Amino acid sequence: MSAGAPIPLEEAQARLCALASPLPPVSVEAEKALGFYLADEPTARRTQPGSDLSAMDGYAVRADDLAGPWTVVGESAAGHPFGKALKAGEAVRISTGAIMPQGAGAVLLQENAVRHGNTVSSNGEGEPSVEHVRRRGFDFSKGGALLTAGICIGPAQLALTLAGGNATLPVHTRPSLAVIDSGDELSADPANCDVHQIPASNGAAIAAMATPLVSQIHRIGPVRDQVEALLESLQAASDADVIVTSGGASVGDHDLVRPALEEWGATIEFWRVAIKPGKPLLVARRGKQIVLGLPGNPVSSFVTAYFFLLPLLRKMAGARNFLPVSTPLACNTPLPAGGSRAEFLRGRIVGNAVELIEERDSSALRALAGADVLIGRDIDAPSTKAGDVVPTYRIHNGGIA
Repeated sequence: MSAGAPIPLEEAQARLCALASPLPPVSVEAEKALGFYLADEPTARRTQPGSDLSAMDGYAVRADDLAGPWTVVGESAAGHPFGKALKAGEAVRISTGAIMPQGAGAVLLQENAVRHGNTVSSNGEGEPSVEHVRRRGFDFSKGGALLTAGICIGPAQLALTLAGGNATLPVHTRPSLAVIDSGDELSADPANCDVHQIPASNGAAIAAMATPLVSQIHRIGPVRDQVEALLESLQAASDADVIVTSGGASVGDHDLVRPALEEWGATIEFWRVAIKPGKPLLVARRGKQIVLGLPGNPVSSFVTAYFFLLPLLRKMAGARNFLPVSTPLACNTPLPAGGSRAEFLRGRIVGNAVELIEERDSSALRALAGADVLIGRDIDAPSTKAGDVVPTYRIHNGGIA
């Protein structure tokens, strides 16, 4: 295929993600669903709270009997309710989270109470209030939807579904991934590199970024710059839902990923994207398998994995929102006008703002490791002055979240 003009970032993302669909749903134990995306809306199997509860420690009284004093006739503790109806002139000592006695509708806070024997009254700093009562079903009611399909189950979502009475949850299967490092210059042993070699680090970084989104990762390589060796590695990855190659996707004499893919029987969907770094991105398909050919320079590999691999994996894993979302931040550093490609600059967070890391070389891992965000610069973006707001993409955790 001819190279043609590089295609815009948004078009390339849309074309890539259009190749994939969420994988089939499965039912798993709720506590094993952490990090998975919901395939359906779980509903509440119970009402929360199931009764009116006290939100504070104090004394429960009737809502039509707020003046006091009151005679204390018992106690309601969490898990141990007071079993009688409350009459006018009576109060029940109550703990946070305990069931309000029948007839009670307000709570006098402990710090506003004065008690002598079985008589309690207000100290004048606060009266009994209905605001200290958690009404039955204020959180959720039986039969109502708890969460929306396509969201990721985190600790809070897990707690909600368990509180709603769900022992199992419907989630999407995660895709499997194969990561192929290629290049004659790569050494599998980072502690023993000849002068003409560099440690193979791209595959490790890509796998680390992808781990929370996949069911398994098959690491392959480093693979020699030979079509036969690449064909052998592709065949070894033939069971993976997604294959990622790092290196060999450009136009040099030793960039052989594209011809190897074509000989393997893959169809090249598109090649070259108008971004910097990361222009020589390649996307191919073979049957249901999707192949991403990422550039070999480590920063280019990281950036293209962030903007292409992670969204693809999120979609296949069932995410409702799978594209990265930018956060606007003031930039303490003036930025020059953009060029013919969207550019992503490394930046670090300083207070509530971001500052540019000047190093832009696509091989500079130290600058990448010191970055909190990528600063987005659109094609032909106007220059900015210090203090102007720019879009940023958080990468301190690899862009996983």
